[in-house]
Amino acid sequence: MKKRNLVIVGGGSAGWMTASYLNGALNNKGETPRVNITLVESPNIPRISVGEATIPSMRHLLAVVGVDELDFMRATQASFKQSIKYVNWVNNDHSFYHHPFSRLTPQPLDNSAEKWLQSDQKIPFMETCSIQPLVCEMGLAPKALGQTGKKAPLQYAYHMNAQKFADYLTDFSTKRGVKHIFANLESVEMKDSTTIKSVLLDNGDTLEADLFVDCTGAKALLIEKQLDVGFEDCSQWLLCDRAVTMHVPYDTHYPGMVRPYTTATALSNGWVWDIPMRDRRSVGYVHSSQFISEEDAKKELIKYQGENCEDLDIRTVNFKVGRREQAWKGNCVAIGLSAGFVEPLESTGLYLSDLGVVALAEHFPFDDAHNEVLSTRYNRILSNRYYEILDFINMHYCLSKRDDTAFWKEVQKPEHINPRLKAKLAYWTIKPPTHSDFEDGCFELIQNEVKSTEHQGLDIRQPVDTGQLWNHQSYQCILFGMGFWQQEAKERFGENRPKLNIHNAIIEGIYGAKSNLPPHVKWLQAHLGMKTYSPAYVPHGWRLEKQPARG
Repeated sequence: MKKRNLVIVGGGSAGWMTASYLNGALNNKGETPRVNITLVESPNIPRISVGEATIPSMRHLLAVVGVDELDFMRATQASFKQSIKYVNWVNNDHSFYHHPFSRLTPQPLDNSAEKWLQSDQKIPFMETCSIQPLVCEMGLAPKALGQTGKKAPLQYAYHMNAQKFADYLTDFSTKRGVKHIFANLESVEMKDSTTIKSVLLDNGDTLEADLFVDCTGAKALLIEKQLDVGFEDCSQWLLCDRAVTMHVPYDTHYPGMVRPYTTATALSNGWVWDIPMRDRRSVGYVHSSQFISEEDAKKELIKYQGENCEDLDIRTVNFKVGRREQAWKGNCVAIGLSAGFVEPLESTGLYLSDLGVVALAEHFPFDDAHNEVLSTRYNRILSNRYYEILDFINMHYCLSKRDDTAFWKEVQKPEHINPRLKAKLAYWTIKPPTHSDFEDGCFELIQNEVKSTEHQGLDIRQPVDTGQLWNHQSYQCILFGMGFWQQEAKERFGENRPKLNIHNAIIEGIYGAKSNLPPHVKWLQAHLGMKTYSPAYVPHGWRLEKQPARG
């Protein structure tokens, strides 16, 4: 079989995840090359150093690339992530709940939700079916000391420095056959209206390829500027459009621990991410520019952090929520920000690049004649998953009961709840989410209708929620964490409901974790050589967090 030629335009996390994964999946990590992979990266665009929180799918990507987990973690200042902790989302009272990665699924029938709804609900729902919320609150690692293999008692992902991640994949991939060119894109030569023939670089090189991948970020130099693929604006459902971010170094601001989870704390006009790495925390205030000025947002971020952080650099990032009408058109595939963006409330920033390249490996065109059928299927998968993410994040906002600012009142209005989510929530007032709800991903046909346009390509079917990223258990977690079904439970089961008997596996698991799992920071120091820092102070936002009253 003749080798195929692939050119990736753009570096960063998206570009190097694409190059390294395709080299791992299609070229057996460079040992049996079937595809010549070239990545073109501008020398004039500096990589932005940000903290990224991931989800467990990242472990699959790293395994296919072929990296050693400890090497990767050392190189990227990585720490473990076991959950997202949502603070202040239901009411402005600093209460919280967790969305962990591990959950008990009793056999042969998992009726955890029904049992909890019929109880007095004094114990938070996820603490009745997962040990991970309490493991997180105790600050424990997901692995025991001495345990460095892939298997662990608890599911986990990573917090890491995205710039160092891109640098690490660059070194790893170029040693295994990926060609790296530092140059700027000058022009594009087309074969026909939908097929790119070659790209001309400012170093004089002309690169021809069978397939081009656009990783040029929001500029979308190939997919939009050249192929004129439109952008679907989704800002009606998610109102935030800007973030102010800063790094908080441990040398001067160590809080005394490395939280083994991401914290998402709702503020007056959005929310703050708090991502702990081994040498710093990355914090960023995602907010709506319609409701708060950039200067006031910076002040609120500084207040969240607390003492002596006024001298830390704060960077402003404007963003647009939406997606390409086609991620793959002709012989060009958009991956990363060029394909779309949704705010990272559920840590899906790198996941969308992860999804894009994993799906491309599965649908890679080894024959030009197959481009149309493969791209149609690829676009369907990417579309379904984007809307699944959009719905899930939209749900966090619309279920809030906060009424302390105009922003929180606005996000709960019906016109900001997308029709697919409305259909799900209406259905789940009848019964809690269960596995079979995602059998066909369509909850109510009329409400699920979306406008089709001539730019969508061949497949104009409405998107469906396949439950591939978040299944019924994740929906239960957010719904019950946000107080959904409280009124229905009162009406069906009465006001005076009994205490819940916690499953023995949960009780035993918590005792086992206390005995066998070390503090997160101790594991990082023992296996990754994390420095010892002198505790400075606990961030102001952490001090306000209110432990739930457990019955």
